[in-house]
Amino acid sequence: MVDHTVKAFDSEIGQLRGLVAEMGGLAEVAIRDAITALVQRDESLAAQVVAADAKLDALEAEVDRLAVRTIALRAPMADDLRDVIAALKISGVIERIGDYAKNIAKRVGALEARTKIEPVTLVPTMAEIAESMVRDVLNAYGSRDATLAVEVIRRDQKLDQFYNTLFRSLLTHMMENPATITSAAQLLFIARNLERIGDHATNVAEMVYYAATGEYCTERDSQTDDTGSLV
Repeated sequence: MVDHTVKAFDSEIGQLRGLVAEMGGLAEVAIRDAITALVQRDESLAAQVVAADAKLDALEAEVDRLAVRTIALRAPMADDLRDVIAALKISGVIERIGDYAKNIAKRVGALEARTKIEPVTLVPTMAEIAESMVRDVLNAYGSRDATLAVEVIRRDQKLDQFYNTLFRSLLTHMMENPATITSAAQLLFIARNLERIGDHATNVAEMVYYAATGEYCTERDSQTDDTGSLV
């Protein structure tokens, strides 16, 4: 009976991890497609990103149901409980990352097709950093890799610096080219969404670190975040 219970619990943990991994994969694709739609001004692809967000919402709801059921029926303790709670929290964060990708896609149609804004060339590189953070933090979660989680947290500083650079470039561009203010403002919102994706990936990394070690990660506290004055 005990052996059966343990196997059932392991199966449920495996299901939770699988659902979170699926959500992470969808979020990565959403970020990549949203940026592709932006660069190519592809409103059809942008619409696909917006529509696909419903799948992430459905998966998050499934994680919620399974996590609550597992806690109610199995009463997990210590490491097992941390696993369940981590899956529950991480799924919520990934859903928010999907929302940010959707927000980026929604702004594609608001950009003027004929308007050339040089700082836009920085956006794909910034998006690559954000996407890599999401990918690596999900790998860290799957392998309970606290070291990789810390690396993701450290990478957030680079993303913040990219955001600062892009912010200043867009402000300068708007002052020098008033006719592009509307499109440049949309790019500012897009850059902000990417910066927030990095913040959420960092939040997941901290949860992964806690789930793997049972201790809170202080790496973010040791870094200087200078984005506050720009937002």
